[in-house]
Amino acid sequence: MKKFIVSVLLLFPLGLAAQEVKIAIVNTQEVFSLLPELSDVENQIATLYKQYEDQIKGMEEEYNRKFADYTAQSDSLTENIKILRMQEIQDIQNRLENFVPTARQELEKKQSELMTPLREKIQKAIKDVAEENGYTHVIQPEVLLYQGSTALDATDKVKAKLGLK
Repeated sequence: MKKFIVSVLLLFPLGLAAQEVKIAIVNTQEVFSLLPELSDVENQIATLYKQYEDQIKGMEEEYNRKFADYTAQSDSLTENIKILRMQEIQDIQNRLENFVPTARQELEKKQSELMTPLREKIQKAIKDVAEENGYTHVIQPEVLLYQGSTALDATDKVKAKLGLK
């Protein structure tokens, strides 16, 4: 009886190794670029970028204008007014220095917020295609180091699942 149990335990890992491995490749960048929602997301990001760019440009123009006025009038200003004007200029510069990284962070946050549903949509389509076709592994060609003859390109199936051409 012991020999039987030992034999079964020894053969058990071989049974697992004998399972068929079915690998598919999906070019997610190609699929992503074909999503119709992508242009809307890109437009929203471009609009937000333009708004931030305009704000920064406006702050820079205000800074340059006040600095030029200060430089032109500095000889005729009293010391107290000079100090006040320099404080105004410094305040504008500080706001600008603080705004740029904040705008960059907000832009990245918005981009991530808008792109996440698209990535999730593609991920779900990949999962559905993998389950429907019995793929054990799905990989992206961007990280593929070698493609043997047993790997299948499932990109077209994922595009079809998403209704893309």
